[in-house]
Amino acid sequence: MTILARPIAFFADFKALSASKWIFAAAVLAAMVGAPGAADARRARIVGGAYDGTWNVTFTPRAGNCSSTNTVPFLVSGRQVSSAGGGRVTGGVSPGGNVSVTITVGASWANGSGRLAGNSGAGRWSGVITGDRCSGVWQAIRS
Repeated sequence: MTILARPIAFFADFKALSASKWIFAAAVLAAMVGAPGAADARRARIVGGAYDGTWNVTFTPRAGNCSSTNTVPFLVSGRQVSSAGGGRVTGGVSPGGNVSVTITVGASWANGSGRLAGNSGAGRWSGVITGDRCSGVWQAIRS
């Protein structure tokens, strides 16, 4: 059996590294490997999600003292839903298309849930709009 000197010399060089360099090297390696789920997030950024894009969402009131219908653009990127213009939108979409969001504009807020499929979606929402409790339905179309 032959032992190559080159691999042994390679590992011998590691003894010369200080503890701080080892910690730095371990941190870099951990960042490259990532925590559980990080690979999925990186893949979603590279490949994109099935629902990526701008969605024009129309909110129609069905109950409460909210009379106007509003259309708001949302942005879907991977599994995250955010605002594409005006207000604060936080939420997510599952690989199967189930979506859940919270929308905040000033003192008004609403929670919505539903489902996206292909280039459209629909669901329900409820919240407090300009001081009045309201609820209704939403429909979305990907632009």
